[in-house]
Amino acid sequence: MPISIYQLKPAFQNLLRPLARRLAAFGVTANAVTLLAMLISILLGLWLYVLGGTAPALYLLVPMWMFLRMALNAIDGMLAREFGQKTPLGAYLNELSDVVSDAALYLPFACVPPFGWQIVCGIAVLAAISEMAGALGPMVGAPRRYDGPMGKSDRAFLFGALGLWAGLVGGQLPAWTFWIMGVLVPLCIVLNIVNRIRSGLVAASARNDP
Repeated sequence: MPISIYQLKPAFQNLLRPLARRLAAFGVTANAVTLLAMLISILLGLWLYVLGGTAPALYLLVPMWMFLRMALNAIDGMLAREFGQKTPLGAYLNELSDVVSDAALYLPFACVPPFGWQIVCGIAVLAAISEMAGALGPMVGAPRRYDGPMGKSDRAFLFGALGLWAGLVGGQLPAWTFWIMGVLVPLCIVLNIVNRIRSGLVAASARNDP
């Protein structure tokens, strides 16, 4: 698997496991955590879209929320797997909420120069295809794929860093960042999609061999 921040997930989960255990004891469900993370992502995205142009310091909320969202994503997974909360509805919510949350958090960056709607919407669409490519693994007999580069965790780091930068410099980034978002990131996501499909096919073939 290509290098990805996702590879740090086991250590991150170990840090959060005591909190997940406490939440389970209080009756908090995995689905509730999933929906909460999606709701906050949508609200933050709308807030940035409406007010970010006149108050660019609001983009400083992006890196903080990206980190908290990754923590909530890890917690809902642990609640589901380790505390007997796996449900068919949870599987749908887990995949769909990620795509919705990603789009909600990415789209406000269309208002940050030098980016625009074409670039940011393109990245949002490719990100959704990437997650679909990963989620389709079980349909061919492979595990759910999280291969990098530029998986969900990597994209969260990138947009968190851009949000921090935009918030600190007044909402306008250097012209050369256009090429990062317009060329490099889409290429990495396309490679991510190819890697997920290829590794899924390899895993499915290995599983089906006698």
